[in-house]
Amino acid sequence: MPSTKEQKKKIIEDLKEKLERQKSIVFVDFSGLKVKGLANLRKEMKEKDCELKVAKKTLIHLVFEEKGIKIPKEKLLGEIALGYGYKDEILPFKILYNFSKENENLKIIGGLISREFFGKEKAIELAQLLSREGILVKLAGIIKAPISGFVNVLQGNIKGLITVLAKAKT
Repeated sequence: MPSTKEQKKKIIEDLKEKLERQKSIVFVDFSGLKVKGLANLRKEMKEKDCELKVAKKTLIHLVFEEKGIKIPKEKLLGEIALGYGYKDEILPFKILYNFSKENENLKIIGGLISREFFGKEKAIELAQLLSREGILVKLAGIIKAPISGFVNVLQGNIKGLITVLAKAKT
């Protein structure tokens, strides 16, 4: 069903507002994805401070051209949805990539970070990176390792002293 001019204006304003707030955008083709799958995906993204927005390609191109962002028209094929990340740049890539592994009807097309569009390969690379929390956990382990080693060395000397004293006592 064709949208009225008023509906299109609302969609364009909504896309502009989301474009201003986002840290990253993932472009996906959801052709053939069932409504239930799309609803589950939207719910999962909303729980993690992300959002999935479906819009017509012509409206997407209008908004991005107005903001000075170049997106090749030949890249956006099929039914397009935009996955917005508001707090974490990598999180929408991870969510959509993991969902696409389980649902072959969802295909990652590309992404946008810092007003720069990149293709499917780089989007998948970003999805496979550790999350912010994962990086922090790894960093904490790296920082903790030398301290733990030092404590173990000191405990070894004390244990050795206790063993010698225990043998001397008997």
